[in-house]
Amino acid sequence: MLQSGAETYRVEDTMSRIAASVGLPVSHSYVTPTGIIFQSGDAGSARMIRIAERTTDLEKVAAVNAISRQLGEGKLSAAKASALLQEIDTARHAYSVPLQIAAASIASGCFAIMFKGSWADFAPALISGGIGFAAVILLQHLVRIKFFAEFSASFLVGLLSYLLVQAGIGQELDKIIIGSVMPLVPGLLITNAVRDLMAGHLVSGLSRGAEAFLTAFAIGAGIAVVFTFF
Repeated sequence: MLQSGAETYRVEDTMSRIAASVGLPVSHSYVTPTGIIFQSGDAGSARMIRIAERTTDLEKVAAVNAISRQLGEGKLSAAKASALLQEIDTARHAYSVPLQIAAASIASGCFAIMFKGSWADFAPALISGGIGFAAVILLQHLVRIKFFAEFSASFLVGLLSYLLVQAGIGQELDKIIIGSVMPLVPGLLITNAVRDLMAGHLVSGLSRGAEAFLTAFAIGAGIAVVFTFF
């Protein structure tokens, strides 16, 4: 769940519910965006699992939630629930990369129109947003540095938008750029940071907020570099 974008309080609550349903009413868990510490009772030893990669797959989060509820209601045995959880862990619920890029492209064009751009800005926003989203996926796979990938992708978005407008494809550069970077904006991170803070998980909320701020800074810096040179 943590790897798929769930809030830390939801992960802790799910772990406690599952532990209680399998006969461990006293369990302790401490979850941060980068690690999980769990102890199954006062006498048991604690285990720590590091979370190195984080992505967004809310379908997995919903599936694990459903299993924990069924386990708590006695509709599933512990062995069956364990098998289902392992199946969810290895399943690829996320949409294919080409479909994600196509969706990001269409969303970019629609955002440009939503931000009061003209229909002439739809096509350049669609192109810039799609290429920028493809770039961030490729760069994260190649260099494994999230903020560098986001900075480079936003720089590419700004450069392509500028060149398309200079070529006569599109009218309002600012609307095209704003629409194109929207698929890169860390909306889920910001939402989770606020929800963790409201739930009293201050460390997780602040760390997620810092990650969202750095992502927003990388996107803004990439666009600013384009305007600096052009």
